[in-house]
Amino acid sequence: MGIYEELQERGLIAQVTDEEEIRELVNAGKATFYIGFDPTADSLHVGHFMALCLMKRLQEAGNKPIALIGGGTGYIGDPSGRTDMRSMMTPEIIEHNCNCFKEQMSKFIDFSEGKALMVNNADWLLDLNYVEMLREVGPHFSVNRMLTAECYKQRMEKGLSFLEFNYMIMQSYDFYRLFCDYGCNLQFGGDDQWSNMLGGTELIRRKLGKNAAAMTITLLLNSEGKKMGKTQSGAVWLDPNKTSPFEFYQYWRNVADADVLKCIRMLTFLPLEEIRQMETWEGARLNEAKEILAFELTKLVHGEEEAKKAQEAAKALFSQGAAADMPKTELTAEDLSEGKADILTILVKSGLVPSKSEARRAVQQGGVSVDGEKVEDIYRTFSVEELKGEGFVLKRGKKNFRRIVLA
Repeated sequence: MGIYEELQERGLIAQVTDEEEIRELVNAGKATFYIGFDPTADSLHVGHFMALCLMKRLQEAGNKPIALIGGGTGYIGDPSGRTDMRSMMTPEIIEHNCNCFKEQMSKFIDFSEGKALMVNNADWLLDLNYVEMLREVGPHFSVNRMLTAECYKQRMEKGLSFLEFNYMIMQSYDFYRLFCDYGCNLQFGGDDQWSNMLGGTELIRRKLGKNAAAMTITLLLNSEGKKMGKTQSGAVWLDPNKTSPFEFYQYWRNVADADVLKCIRMLTFLPLEEIRQMETWEGARLNEAKEILAFELTKLVHGEEEAKKAQEAAKALFSQGAAADMPKTELTAEDLSEGKADILTILVKSGLVPSKSEARRAVQQGGVSVDGEKVEDIYRTFSVEELKGEGFVLKRGKKNFRRIVLA
């Protein structure tokens, strides 16, 4: 089985420009391919995870990845999947975010000895002359065709700025430059990027008379059709300072029964033969599958040692009600009133709820416990003595935990 057939069986391929061409390229290890990452935050998140895994799979099959950091397109913002315009970022923030991306990507991609490239489109986009750009690229784009693209259609009712309208042209120009400068013959991206990617292949064909290929990756959706990688408190990040290894492990440990085998196929590097056997698992064995999923993905992102710690912490948590490696919230003197901290303040400070009104509802509905004992009084307080040392384990619902200690 070639790498293309493996990607098919794992359910990763959504759309392709020319299946036979792409199959031949990647199976022979002759693809120089790129995936773009706009630096909209200082960490990659689960939404980028599948792209990083795909780059790793294809590199291991002999293909050469190019990780394109959008230091230039980050100034504009991709309208795909958005109902409003992205916030404008300063050059300093964009540069900082790009540096953070580089460090995280190195865990997935081998950049040694010319095996992969990392480039920043700011190197060519920021120095473009506007009139020259219009003359060089503008004639090759039909406004009528651009407006039929899904990424623009969904924004037309609320208003699409000219700034964002240029995003497709910028991304297409990226592919053109990578084709010319690095021999990049294939672009990968999320399925919501299809229109932008076709723009790139068309620009290369019109300007150079040559063919380039594009393939989109299946979006990671749960059984309800919603994008995975979101929690009540926000995105699931790859940075351990934003989402701890324990929280990352718990996110995957708690996926729905209907989603676990799909996630194992699409995201882990377990052999397909092993995964096929798992497809017959039911009932309690699905919990075992979830533990395998959580461990494998945490190992990929944070390393085997952190994955083992997270696994042991989760087991200790459910068996004993406490664990040293779970996420920790430190209370300070400012959180105390007359030497005590109240349960509502602690819940908000821990991030388990966004506000005191939410905290009050959680307690009243019986969804909060301390060291396994349900908290029923919204005025419950904890003394300095109770918070010293190991503190206690605060739990909201079935899946959200924090160790609460005094700084």
